[in-house]
Amino acid sequence: MNAQQLSERLKRVASHVPRQAVLADIGSDHAYLPCYLALNGHITKGIAGEVVKGPYESAVKQVRQEGLSDVIEVRLANGLAAIEETDGITTVTIAGMGGPLIASILEDGKEKLAGVERLILQPNVHSKAIRFWALENGWAIAAEEILKENDKIYEILVLERPGVPVSYSQQELLMGPWLMKEKSPVFMEKWERESAQWKRILLSMESTEQTIEILEKKQELVEKIRMTEEVLHGENS
Repeated sequence: MNAQQLSERLKRVASHVPRQAVLADIGSDHAYLPCYLALNGHITKGIAGEVVKGPYESAVKQVRQEGLSDVIEVRLANGLAAIEETDGITTVTIAGMGGPLIASILEDGKEKLAGVERLILQPNVHSKAIRFWALENGWAIAAEEILKENDKIYEILVLERPGVPVSYSQQELLMGPWLMKEKSPVFMEKWERESAQWKRILLSMESTEQTIEILEKKQELVEKIRMTEEVLHGENS
């Protein structure tokens, strides 16, 4: 992978970036995503934020090699602290982290999102944390994707500010309102796998002491299995 040829996962993230966006890519690693978008004339300006010094230096080198120093600025900063008010950021991308970490980055720096119109988030696991953050903070899920690459399943969530209040059911928070409707083969594979794993855990818990904590965990698993089975077998439609 390089700035000219992204992975399929990052290509799909890039496809949701509006044309002429002013982009902040948080946790940018080698800055491949903002470089790719700039090389294709898709963004007018980009900020590549990286908290770790090694990847930050790699990003600086990459931007310089691509001749994009006048379009993309690389900043060593924690999360949304990479964004300054004068940047005029319209779109934020955060890819390749766990859902809870992405949600915490958004929560810790949400004052930086004042002028942002779109968030494009690609969690590796636990997307529910992002959907819950969106619900709590007045963002709507405008689009979702699920894809499989190198035997790993990824989700992409696109958040926008809605004109009216939105709400999501527990089932939608867990599985994704758009993904539930589409029920793609990758979606079905993911949740069949998750459900089977929860059933194995539930079975193993039968042989442990039935403390209050264990009983609560069992109840939580039973509810998750019920919600996924409803969607997998079409009982929710």
